[in-house]
Amino acid sequence: MSASAALCSGVGYDVAMKTRFAFAALLVLPVATQAAADRPFIVAETGRGFARLADAVAAIGDGAGTIRITPGVYRQCAVQTAGRITYRATRTGSAIFDGTTCEGKAALVLRGQAASVEGLVFRNMRVADRNGAGIRLERGDLTVSGSIFRDSEEGILTHDDPRATIRIERSTFSRLGRCDDGFDCAHSIYVGGYGALVVTHSRFEAGRGGHYVKSRAARVDLRGNVFDDRTGSATNYMIDLPNGSAGIIAGNVMVQGRDKDNHSAFITIAPEGRVRDSSALIISGNSAAFAPGVRRSSTFVANWTADRPRIAGNRLAPGIKATDRR
Repeated sequence: MSASAALCSGVGYDVAMKTRFAFAALLVLPVATQAAADRPFIVAETGRGFARLADAVAAIGDGAGTIRITPGVYRQCAVQTAGRITYRATRTGSAIFDGTTCEGKAALVLRGQAASVEGLVFRNMRVADRNGAGIRLERGDLTVSGSIFRDSEEGILTHDDPRATIRIERSTFSRLGRCDDGFDCAHSIYVGGYGALVVTHSRFEAGRGGHYVKSRAARVDLRGNVFDDRTGSATNYMIDLPNGSAGIIAGNVMVQGRDKDNHSAFITIAPEGRVRDSSALIISGNSAAFAPGVRRSSTFVANWTADRPRIAGNRLAPGIKATDRR
């Protein structure tokens, strides 16, 4: 069959047209890809892309919107002063914010009504006062899911907002914290006077100083997390409630490493002074152990108050006392 005959047949025509359309798609693909690379921050509600995250945030303003972030390594930062914004990676773990902070604070400085961070990576955050963070939360609700904070001075650092809630789920905090140079310590997570802190199914590991979770929130809900301190260095407590708190700490796995600045406790209640009644705090169903080869004594819950939280049903390795009064 000749080429002309083939094109006249149904099959030949279909093949020819498919080939033509495929070739046309190849011609336009580089243009579309380049556009995405040039404008990686896309406001989902409008479809408009921006080269700078800060411009996408400004476009949402005091409204509500989602910024879809395409894969890449970004040396950018942004400040949110209003509205309710979701920052979402188009592919979890592929959008990386590396080493750039705004206002000498963090990659994301948040003081709007609310923010949600989904699937992002924050790394190498350092600032002059030694508490460079992936996220600095100054007010409003915050939800973080499926995100990674690593190799920085701090993961998440907050101010006070007694009416707001912080929720963190399925996220990893690795090689964070410091406690040197004459500055206040930095921690994997440090929450100020918030209404509530909820952390579930997340991992804390290989700290470089300070505490893994330090929270002044009125209520905590810390469940199903892993605190793996086996390769930590100069670290302190797994969970520090410096002024006391109500709530629940349950179903967590905690392993204390060899290199500790303070190995005297896993969890603390009000070591900096009792501000809140911790009598309603429940600590149950957790496990605590030492890293292989570590032989020492410690206390699972060190209590600086006369409050009597419920501490029961925890699995403690030899050498770990359930609780004591300090």
